[in-house]
Parts: sequence; structure tokens; C-alpha cells
Amino acid sequence: MDEVTIWEGIVIGSAGGAIAGLVIWLLELGKKEIIKYCHTRRITKWLERNIDITNQKEWRSTRVIASHNNLTEDRVRFICSNSSRIKLNTKDGNHSDEKWTLR
Repeated sequence: MDEVTIWEGIVIGSAGGAIAGLVIWLLELGKKEIIKYCHTRRITKWLERNIDITNQKEWRSTRVIASHNNLTEDRVRFICSNSSRIKLNTKDGNHSDEKWTLR
């Protein structure tokens, strides 16, 4: 083995490792976005089904949404805060009792 072959092996191994790391990172990023999309869709569909007969949008608490959609309260807060279709009730000024509805 000469010195050139060793350096070629090091370069090929480094490039392969970097490419593999990048692919794994992109797959993980895609997985997170797909899960976020699915949770957002689940919450939005549930809020749509819970519009009462008079078409008045009801405000639902974080705890109720989490309970009915089998998610944690922190996850519901994150999803609802980042969704453009869901808004927070800020009229009361009581942020300890978060209530959400569709826009």
C-alpha cells in the first residue's frame, strides 16, 4: 500500500460519512414535519367537527383538545400556536385558561 491509496481511502470514508450524516439529518427533519402536519390536521379536523349547530365557533381549552386527540398539552400548545388556521382567545386576558378555535 502506498500513501496515495491510504489518503484516497480516508477521503472516500470521510465523504461517505458526511453524506450519510446529511441523509439521516434530512430524514429526521422530514419525519418531524410529517408528524407536525398530521397532528395539525388531526386537531383542525376535530375543531371543525365541534362547531355547534348555529355555526358559532366554540372555544376549546388546551386540555380538552389534548384529551380528545390523545396528545400532550404541550404538543397541543405548540401545534395551535404555529397553525395559521387556529387562533387563541386573547379577549379574556386569562392566559392560564387557554382556549382555541378555528379562524
